[in-house]
Amino acid sequence: MKYYILFGPPGAGKGTHSGAISEKYNLKHISTGELLRAEIAAGTELGQKAKSLISVGALVPDEVVEGMIENAFDTIKGVDGFLLDGFPRTLAQAEALDAILAKRGESVTAVVSIMIPDELIYKRIEGRALIEGRADDADRSIIKHRIDTYHSQTEPLIAFYKEQGKYYEVDVTGETIEENRQRVLKLMETIE
Repeated sequence: MKYYILFGPPGAGKGTHSGAISEKYNLKHISTGELLRAEIAAGTELGQKAKSLISVGALVPDEVVEGMIENAFDTIKGVDGFLLDGFPRTLAQAEALDAILAKRGESVTAVVSIMIPDELIYKRIEGRALIEGRADDADRSIIKHRIDTYHSQTEPLIAFYKEQGKYYEVDVTGETIEENRQRVLKLMETIE
């Protein structure tokens, strides 16, 4: 099994490129947000726990998210691996993922980091707000907070995965989605 982690700041195109990566390599794209919604909708024990926390405005603790990811690894069949999006976000989560995979005799294959400069993040997210009508995408202070959070949480993970020789970065500042997709897929071809 292959276990890829997709990194990138908000607006870099994780959602845009994850489909092409998943399709080409027969991976199951796992977005933690989608996993949470699915577990809640299915009424699982983990889902009920998450729902009760979310309903009072609390963050879902790491162990609940980790349980959902482990459950996905156990139950999803017919794929050659997984593409994790939105997890891990912290060093503690990265270490927990390593422990989950070690139990299976596996490890993270690679971290694919799609990178754009902060100023382009604003431009892309503000453009997305116009197209999709997302109010949180139109407020520059909210975008700034999301960018700051990404930098503060992710930079320690970059060093963590670089140290393991598993970190790969691709520039997605091309003019078109297709150009950027080709850059991402070309990087994927270089990863063993």
